[in-house]
Order: sequence, then C-alpha cells, then structure tokens
Amino acid sequence: MPELPEVETTRRGVEPHVVGKTIREVIIRHRGLRLPVSETLDQIAGDRITGVRRRAKYLIFDLKKGGSLLVHLGMSGSLRLADPATDFKKHDHVALTLSSGKQLRFHDPRRFGIFLHLSEGDPLAHPLLKGLGPEPLEDEFNTESLAKPFAKRSIAIKVAIMDPKVVVGVGNIYASEALFRAGIRPATEASKVSKPRLAKLTAAIKQVLAESIEQGGTTLRDFLNSDGEPGYFSQRLMVYERKGEPCRICGTKIQHAVMGQRSTYWCPKCQK
Repeated sequence: MPELPEVETTRRGVEPHVVGKTIREVIIRHRGLRLPVSETLDQIAGDRITGVRRRAKYLIFDLKKGGSLLVHLGMSGSLRLADPATDFKKHDHVALTLSSGKQLRFHDPRRFGIFLHLSEGDPLAHPLLKGLGPEPLEDEFNTESLAKPFAKRSIAIKVAIMDPKVVVGVGNIYASEALFRAGIRPATEASKVSKPRLAKLTAAIKQVLAESIEQGGTTLRDFLNSDGEPGYFSQRLMVYERKGEPCRICGTKIQHAVMGQRSTYWCPKCQK
C-alpha cells in the first residue's frame, strides 16, 4: 500500500511534468473507484495545473480557473506519465492528456483509489481532509501534540500513532520502525509513555519518514517509463517483516503479533 513517503515521492516525481501544463483531454475508462470518478471531471479540459500539493496521503492538483483535483492512490494505485500512443494497461482508469504531449495516467488494479474534481472551495476543507491530524514532518507535530491525545488512551501506542486524527501518514511499516528507533514496545499503553519517551518517538517518526522520502527520491528513476511499476524506494528495515530473524542491533529474534488488525514487529530486548 502506498504510504506517505511513496505519495510524497509521487508528488515530487510528477510535479515538474505537470505544473504549468494545460489539460487538453480527459479520458475516463472506469469510474468505479472507492468513490466514483467525478461526473464533472470533463470540465477541467482546457484548464491549467498550477501546483501539486500533498496532505496526508492525498495529492491535490491546483487548477488555474479555480477548483482542484483530489487524488488518493488507495491500496495499489500509481500515477505515471506516458506517451498517448502507448496502449492503456487494463487498470488505467483515468488519463489526462497534457499540452506537453504526455499523458498523466492513474493506474489502480484494486480500485480503492480516489480521483475527484472539486470545482470550488478549499480542498483542505473537504470531508476527506477536514479533521486530519498534523503533518509528521511539520513543526506542529511535536511531543505535546502526542501527549495531549494520549493522556487518557489505554490503546497500544502502535495503534495510537497510526490514528490519522493524531498524526497523518504513519503507516504500518513506519510505525513499527519508529517504535524500534525510540526503544518503545508497540503494545505499551499510549497513556503510560512518558514525555521524554514521546519526545524520542516524535523524533523517530520524523527521521524514518524523512529518510524514506529521501530514498524514494533517489530510487524512483523515471516517471516517464510507463512499462514498469514505480520503484519508490528500498530501505534496510530493522524489524518490519523480519519475524524470527536476529535483531540488527542485539541479535535477539524479532517478535511478531497482530495489533489493530495489522502485523507488528519488535525486538524484545531493544524495546521496553
């Protein structure tokens, strides 16, 4: 599933190819995504893309005439630039032909993605975005922003930091990796984690996401190649999907459990 680093990598990858370009044609091959593709999407033909932003795992394409496109990659989606003469893949559901001569194609085999036209208003006020927590790489995400919602919560810290109302974009992989760096066991009750340990966790979340974005930017070589899947990034994970393998720090076998219906991994010696 594309997480925040993959989405940010996608934003950085497509931005230079779409900003300033006019949308010459809108092609809708399948409307049946998690939310149906907007009936008004055809109206953006002739408009110009002025910017590409990210909020949580959503991409916002700003349009010159007002309004925006709200895109979510779902569980299997991706955005690629292709030559319009290239045959569509089976799960290419939406394509925007640009004044550059390229097509921006939305590919989503599992159809859990979103491709919406917001004709007016602030996209950040849309129900899908309104009420989300702070961005993890911004200053508003800090020890206090974690301590306040955790004060009376007895749920596992791993589950708590994956709540998008607390902080956005901390997906399953990054939650496990950040807790390892902070030395906190994922089953620890959120309300029982001290402020000094929350400070370590905040720093760890920022570090693991920033590093993953940096690696994504260097590994995703070519958004103009429509024949392959986005490379995103490869990284040296410390605990995730390493059940039974030795900890890279102390050699203890990595443990595994299901928390909040998600696979969770930790080192019983390095994490307390």
